[in-house]
Amino acid sequence: MVVFGFLDWFWLFLFIVLMIVCGVLFYRLGKRSMSDFFLAGRGLPWWLPAASVYATHSATDTPIWISGVIYQHGLRGIWYTFFSAWCAISAFASTKIFRRSLAYTQAEWQTIRFSGLGAELLRGWIAGWQVFMNMFVLGWVGIAMGKVCHYLFNWPEWLGLILFSSLCAVYVLASGYWGVVMADFQQGVIAFAVIIIVSIWGIAAAGGPHTIIAKINSLGQSWRLNPFAFTGVASGDFPLVWFLTMLVIAVIGGFGMGTSIDWYPEAQRIQSAKTIRDASYSIWAGSALIVIRNSLWAVAILAFFTIYPHISSTVEYEMAWYRLGFEFLPVGLVGFFFAAIVAIHLSTVSTHLNLGASYATRDLYNHYYRPKASEKELIWVGRISTLILLLGSFIYGMMMQEITQWLIFALWIMAAGIWLPSILQVVWWRFNSWGYLSSWIVNLGLSWLVVWVLPEFHVIPVLPDYLQFWTMMVLGALIYIPLTFLTPPEDMNRLVKYYVMSRPLGWWKPVREEAVRRGLKGFSVVQSKGGI
Repeated sequence: MVVFGFLDWFWLFLFIVLMIVCGVLFYRLGKRSMSDFFLAGRGLPWWLPAASVYATHSATDTPIWISGVIYQHGLRGIWYTFFSAWCAISAFASTKIFRRSLAYTQAEWQTIRFSGLGAELLRGWIAGWQVFMNMFVLGWVGIAMGKVCHYLFNWPEWLGLILFSSLCAVYVLASGYWGVVMADFQQGVIAFAVIIIVSIWGIAAAGGPHTIIAKINSLGQSWRLNPFAFTGVASGDFPLVWFLTMLVIAVIGGFGMGTSIDWYPEAQRIQSAKTIRDASYSIWAGSALIVIRNSLWAVAILAFFTIYPHISSTVEYEMAWYRLGFEFLPVGLVGFFFAAIVAIHLSTVSTHLNLGASYATRDLYNHYYRPKASEKELIWVGRISTLILLLGSFIYGMMMQEITQWLIFALWIMAAGIWLPSILQVVWWRFNSWGYLSSWIVNLGLSWLVVWVLPEFHVIPVLPDYLQFWTMMVLGALIYIPLTFLTPPEDMNRLVKYYVMSRPLGWWKPVREEAVRRGLKGFSVVQSKGGI
């Protein structure tokens, strides 16, 4: 247990009051319309969504996960986080395409890109999947907070899971995305300052950079200092082919939409930006801050390793960065540190509560059940959906124990079988809704078979991460590529309308020629609405 003094409790109390007051202040804006409740009226300057991107992806589970891979793999473990590099590509490719579409959600975008029954089935599938996935993310973020509170105060894990997520729900229910993005800005500033303080403090506690390097060398672990310390081409726990796989996923993935679980929160921030340029800058700047943050954490975890070099339990060394703060910061700063942990927790919880509710409200309730619902009704549905997501996250959170295992599995689910189809839907005109829908369904089954079921029954060996990715991608392609060619292409009227609106990259020659034939080339719906 960690003992808090008066000043420690003061910092925590002050921060919680600040967040709740923020929700109350923006209640009036959040209740104006569904656009305000889920997108802040599409009028934000680039730096607000950028701060929200950074804050959202600095959650309580993030230092646990990064601590786990850095403690286990040394500096080469930083490449586990390299998948965020897709944002740099996306900022100048798929971000612009998605912003021009004016879709609220990625599910709605399916009915802009595709047509007919397949498009409607896709919208429903992705909306339902995102409601589930946001509950799932909230569950693992919440149980991470439960682990921190158990370490600090010896509380049962369920208490930390429920308490702080429930406090967050107060301002999300009140003001929707307005409360989320304004609180994210404050939380991001506090979190970044504390990450710098704790990381530097931990490095100093280990004796400074030169001492850390000397200790690692004396332990015969000098490979930990080399981010390119591969264990072979295809052998060991960190082979070259794994690194190359991560490069492919991260770089090429930026040309698609939905190639990572992170795309969906980013998509909401893209549409909340006031212009296409603001949307691009926000994604680029937010991801740049994430890379800086990961680098600070990585060095701090190396410092922790030199202090405690013989921890074998994953559950224990996953707490490395938290332990640096709670064991070495002085009284007074410990409470400020915990307030920052609450900040990064609330920023992620608020995002996924509001994001999941947007799919439930806009894509399921409004699109399929009540197309003529009033703005007031839709806002109330959004609030009810937020509450349902919160309760569901408590159930998922209690099912999870080892954060790293669940997070990597989720990344593989979202980045394997649907990784290439999520790119094809953006860059290739002939890829249709039936090909994309089948890739989702096939991937869902294959991911469980390849990762869990078949190895459990000794049908196949337990495959390393990179082989799981390529296996699921190849097996899925054997189904959705033939199905794409066996089913008719999308309606040309829909494709032309989408093309002149979104101006996608890639292989669109037949559609472009048809747009020219109709005299539409160069026309943009977005331009006519002042979207640039």
